[in-house]
Amino acid sequence: MSGKISLLLLGAFAAVQSAPALADFRMCNNTTNRVSVSLAYTDGQAWVSEGWWNLKPSDCDTLVRGALAAQFYYVYAMDERGGEWKGKAFMCTSDREFKIDGRQDCFVRGYDRTGFFEVDTGKDAKNWTVQLTDPTNP
Repeated sequence: MSGKISLLLLGAFAAVQSAPALADFRMCNNTTNRVSVSLAYTDGQAWVSEGWWNLKPSDCDTLVRGALAAQFYYVYAMDERGGEWKGKAFMCTSDREFKIDGRQDCFVRGYDRTGFFEVDTGKDAKNWTVQLTDPTNP
């Protein structure tokens, strides 16, 4: 593990209410460190990756506003101490704020190639919240 932080809790809170609810993809930082987050998704034809959202400890932010258009979203996050939440779905990223079309030939196009973890929101989810936690605070 050597300083890596694992994703311990990936929570989903589908809107099941009688009143209309906001529909969003949200990320919450339930760690004691500032976390930077990037997100990738597809519209069925084209891939887009974008970042960075910076979340303070115990903070949440909306990464996608409105009803979710895809079943799968991909997230990469890192904290200020070098911990990461990552996976095996590789997307293009940049050190600075970015919105990148496509996930192929990252290096050739001048980007980094980063492993994202998959979030399955289900086929009918209208909103979703991912909770990032660290091993000392599940």
